[in-house]
Amino acid sequence: MQEEYRTVAGEGVHETEVSRSRFLCALAPAATEQEAQEFVARVRKEHPTANHNCFAYVIGADASVQKAGDDGEPGGTAGVPMLQMLMRREVRYAVAVVTRYFGGVKLGAGGLIRAYGGAVGQALDSLGTTTRRRFRLAAVTVDHQRAGKLENDLRATGVAVRGVTYAEAVTIEIGLPDAGVEGFRAWLADATAGSATLELGGEAYGDV
Repeated sequence: MQEEYRTVAGEGVHETEVSRSRFLCALAPAATEQEAQEFVARVRKEHPTANHNCFAYVIGADASVQKAGDDGEPGGTAGVPMLQMLMRREVRYAVAVVTRYFGGVKLGAGGLIRAYGGAVGQALDSLGTTTRRRFRLAAVTVDHQRAGKLENDLRATGVAVRGVTYAEAVTIEIGLPDAGVEGFRAWLADATAGSATLELGGEAYGDV
């Protein structure tokens, strides 16, 4: 598994103009291919009178799914340069749709490639990206008496607290870097005089 990946910070639109044609690049994070396709469909519905709604998306921290579409532009002049820009910027789990309103001036193949790729690059610069790092999910179970102080100590030491559940005991869900599990186990035993238990779960990605 990849240790980390970059994705778009959030959904947004950035507009550029090239030779009187308007290029609106809509970007969004997408956890699955279905989410990416739904976003493409939504943008197309928002711009029914546009000349083209071209798309590209990359799913998977290792970029295992890569798709692009030219939507009527000459083959390879729109979706592919958009996809190449996402890959060059190492952006994953993201979808881009560039909506073009034709301004009357033909750009030629080279001009289209630069315009579509550039629209994605400028949108990434404008909207920003965020890095997500792989970590291990874990649950700390402790008695009510120690729970409040332990939760504060966890947050103070930079451990990602993802949730707290109160029952007979208190379970604090956390995220740990893989390399830090054994060190955390020792710290926890020391901080709670051995009274807390640590249960490791699966892996996930979170914001750095």
